[in-house]
This record gives sequence, structure tokens and C-alpha cells, in this order.
Amino acid sequence: MPPEAIASKSEVIAAYRRSDADTGSAEVQIALLTARIKHLTDHLRTARHDNSSRRGLLMLVGQRRRLLAYLHRTSPERYQDVIGRLGLRR
Repeated sequence: MPPEAIASKSEVIAAYRRSDADTGSAEVQIALLTARIKHLTDHLRTARHDNSSRRGLLMLVGQRRRLLAYLHRTSPERYQDVIGRLGLRR
């Protein structure tokens, strides 16, 4: 992973964590997946024939969808907050 991606990852974790020790809550995982999805989407705009990356992108989208469904089931308020902050439509 390039150094700028690592800094970006720590910034995302800092922005979405629920407490100082939180690195794996559903909100953090969804935000990290969203950042990776955006990066892969940009990559696939230029590399249209990169089917392995396309498969990876679809897997990431499915994982994010499952996490969003879990968050919606367990805490609708947190779900609304996350999709509002990330600008996701659902």
C-alpha cells in the first residue's frame, strides 16, 4: 500500500471511530470500504479490461452492503448518520 493510502486510512478511521480505541466498528469498516470502492472505481475508468479488479470491486460492494444491512438492523440512527456522512444512497 502506498504511504498516502496509509495516511488516508488513518484519517478515515479517525473521522468515523466511535471512541479512541475503535478501529473496527461497522461505521469504520463501511467508511474504509467506501474509500477502497472509490479508488477502484477510478482505476477501472482507465483500465476497462481489468476483470480481476472488477471482481474485487464487486466483492467490496457486497461486503459494504452486508455491513450497511447489519447496521440498519441493529441501529437505524447510526445507519442514517453513516449514509448521510458518506453520501451513500440506499
